[in-house]
This record gives sequence, structure tokens and C-alpha cells, in this order.
Amino acid sequence: MKLLRRGNPDNPDNGDAGDAGVDESTATEPSSKAPSAVTEGKGRPTPSRREAEGKRRGPVTPAPMTSKEARARRKESRGDKEQRKAAAAERRADAADRRARMLAGEDKYLLPRDKGEVRAYVRDLVDSRRHLVGMFMPLAVLLIMAMFLNPAMQAIVTLVMFVMMLFMVVEGVIMGRQINNKVRERFPDSIDGGFKLGWYAFVRSSQIRKMRAPQPRVSPGDAV
Repeated sequence: MKLLRRGNPDNPDNGDAGDAGVDESTATEPSSKAPSAVTEGKGRPTPSRREAEGKRRGPVTPAPMTSKEARARRKESRGDKEQRKAAAAERRADAADRRARMLAGEDKYLLPRDKGEVRAYVRDLVDSRRHLVGMFMPLAVLLIMAMFLNPAMQAIVTLVMFVMMLFMVVEGVIMGRQINNKVRERFPDSIDGGFKLGWYAFVRSSQIRKMRAPQPRVSPGDAV
């Protein structure tokens, strides 16, 4: 009943008391509920990915001030002498293993030009025959040595080398056609062919047999 009579001018004391009572209750209740009703933001920008990674990694080592300090850091990072020897031996062993696998013809370790079953088939075709092109390098070395020993033979050596080169061109053209025909018969859906495939066969046939990489899998005269 007092709340209904707080605006009565005849009773100012009761009205003040009522106002005071209402003000105190309304002033205290929202303040106690404010933290639960209002959600505040983070108050800071979201850190970037680089900043977050930097915090996880820890402080960055300052750059060396002198070349001596830089050499000392490199030496520390390499480890002691025994560790460096072990690392070098491991690298050599790994390189030797990769080379052995490459020479054995494992497709994973071959150069891009040698990968694929088509190129492997071409290598077998080349290695299963003896070619005049493969004799060019040894004969050229012998002719050049003879020319130096006897300068009077220069004209003869030049003529012989010219004839050899002519035979090489003829043999290369014939071999390229034969290789492409056999590849089309064995791999009709293959897009590898034409001049590139013929040149690949010609280059391999011109190499000394023991120096070919990958190493030959067939012997001269074997059926492929």
C-alpha cells in the first residue's frame, strides 16, 4: 500500500522512503546480474598464423654479428668430427645405393628420359644387337691418335671419319624406323614415338656397352 501512495503530496516522508527503497532495490539487482547478462569481447585482435607459430617455436636466435661467430655456429650445427664423418659416410652409402638401383633399371630411380616400360623396351631392343654406331667412338680415338703420330695421314683419317659418319646417319635412320614400328606393335596406345624415340635409341647405341646406363638386361642375340 505504501508503494501506491508514494506520490501522495500529503505524505512526503513516505514517498521519499518508498522512492529510496525502490531505487536501492533497482540499483543493486542489475549490478549483480550485469556480468552474467552481458558478454564482453576478447578486447584484442586475433593473432595471425605466423605469430602463433612464432610463439610455439620460441624466441628466434639473433643473427651473428661477425664472421667468426657465424663460423662457430656452423661448426656447432655440424657437430663434432665423428658425427660429420658418420653423416658423410651415410650420404655416400645412400648415393651408392641410389646409383646401383638406377643402373639396375628400377623405374623409381631412373632419370625422366629413361622412365617407362616403352623406354625399357627400346633399351632392350638396342642392347640385343651390335651396331656400327657403337664403334664410332673407339675408331675415332684410334684415327686421331694415328693422325698425331703421322701427320701425313690427316687426309686419310678425315676421309675415313666422314665415311663413318655417313654410315652412322644411315644406320640411325633405319634403326629409328624399326624401333618405332616395334613400339607401335607392342604398345599401340603409347604416345611415345617418332623422332624422340628414334634419337633415344640412336644415342644409346652410340655408347660403349659397358658405359650404358641403365645397364643392359639382355645380351647381343637375345630375343626381345
